Amino acid sequence: MDKKIYKKVSDSKTEQIQIIMPEHINGFNRLFGGRLMEWIDIVAAVVARRHSGCNVTTASIDNLQFKAAAYVNSTIFLVGQITYVGRTSMEVRVSTYVEKLDGMRYMINRAYLVLVALDENDHPVQVPGVTLETEEEKLEWEAGKKRCELRKQRRLEAF
Repeated sequence: MDKKIYKKVSDSKTEQIQIIMPEHINGFNRLFGGRLMEWIDIVAAVVARRHSGCNVTTASIDNLQFKAAAYVNSTIFLVGQITYVGRTSMEVRVSTYVEKLDGMRYMINRAYLVLVALDENDHPVQVPGVTLETEEEKLEWEAGKKRCELRKQRRLEAF
């Protein structure tokens, strides 16, 4: 009988830094939301790959909230971490900040994504459990459980 593997949230935590260039800007001279969504998806995939040790695919993006704009020459700081796992799926939170030249950061976006671990034949495969070490991780786990149940309910209701 195989013993389930557990990993810490910190084992897969991922950070990415970008500087907004003119090609990242939309018609309103702000960061194009689709570009930010691409960066978010990449960070979430790295987190999920590190946690599962497998290739992954994005199953859903939940609760993507644009809280503030960002502009050319802004430093963008994205941080992703596991918040909840199921049997083959992982929920990842990606928070995005603008980092000022003095190092201060303010949040411009938060998203929760669900990714599924895949084997070499692109079939879902079991993922490691999570060892929760901090109060924040425990709170995120409980919230992730609720989000998982809400996603299941929406599927049942075709909503």
